[in-house]
Amino acid sequence: MRPMRGQVVLITGASRGIGAAVARNLAAEGATLALVGLEPDELKQVAEDCGPDAGWWEADVSDTESLRTAVEGAAARYGRIDVVMANAGIAAPGFARSMDPASWERVLEVDLLGVWRTTHLTLPYLLESKGYLLLVSSLAAIVHVPGLSAYNAAKAGVEAMGDTLRPELKHLGVRVGVAHMTFVDTDMVRGADEHPVFGKVRTGTPLTSKTYPLDFAVDKFADGIRKRSRTVHVPEWIGVLKIFRWVIPHFIELGSRFSVPKADAAALADVQARGAAASSQATGAGGRADAAKVAGR
Repeated sequence: MRPMRGQVVLITGASRGIGAAVARNLAAEGATLALVGLEPDELKQVAEDCGPDAGWWEADVSDTESLRTAVEGAAARYGRIDVVMANAGIAAPGFARSMDPASWERVLEVDLLGVWRTTHLTLPYLLESKGYLLLVSSLAAIVHVPGLSAYNAAKAGVEAMGDTLRPELKHLGVRVGVAHMTFVDTDMVRGADEHPVFGKVRTGTPLTSKTYPLDFAVDKFADGIRKRSRTVHVPEWIGVLKIFRWVIPHFIELGSRFSVPKADAAALADVQARGAAASSQATGAGGRADAAKVAGR
C-alpha cells in the first residue's frame, strides 16, 4: 500500500458524485488533486474542499483538445501525474426500437471513447512516474439490464480495455485497475431512477435493485487506489459474480420476461407522447440537460 501524501491524482468527472467524493477522501490523506470536469462552480468547490494545492480544469472527455489542455495544464502545474481515475460518464436509458440514435452514440462517445482519450493523454506521465491507472467500468459490464444497451456496451468495453492494458503496461511499471460498481446513491443514479419507464426496470431487475451508500463506494475506491489494485469491486460479490457471467444473461432474460414487454410498450408510448425529449434523456451528475455533456457518476 502506497502513502498518498505527495501523490498527484487526476480524476475526470470530478465535479460531483463518486469523482468528487474520492477526491476529498484522497486529499484528506495528503494527495494533491487535479480535478477535471465540466461544471466549473462545482469543480471549484470540490477543489476548495481538497485544499490549497488542488487544481481544477474545465474539460469535456469527448473533446480531445479540451482534455489535452487540462491534462497538460495539470502536468505543468505539478510536474508529474501519479494516479489517473478515468471516471467521467453518463447514462441514457432506452430500448433499441424507440431510443434516439444520437443519445445511444453519445454514451459510447463519453463512457468508452472518453476513457480511451483520458488513458491516451495521461499515459506518458504515468510512464514517467510508474503510476496507476484506474478505469471505471460497472456491474453493467457483467449484468446487462434491458434498456441500458449503450451503457452496458460502453462499460464492457472499458473492462476489456483495462484487461488489455494491464499486461501491456505492467513491464513498463504502470499498474492498471478496473473498477466495477453496482448502483450507488449519486445524482446520476437518482436521475436514471426518476425516468418514468426505466427507473422501474432497474429496481425490478435481479442483482441491480439495491442502491448502496456513496461512502461505502468511496472507501472501496480510495483503498483500491492506495493499493494500486488490479480490480475494485463495489461490493465484493461482483468479483464472485464474474465467475458465473456465462449464465447471467439467461437469468436476466428469465427475470425480465414479464416486465420488459410492458416497459417496452410504455417506452414507445412515452416517446410518442413527449417526442425527442423522451428518447434523448441522458443523465450524468444531477440528470440535468447539461450533464449530457459529461459528468461524474
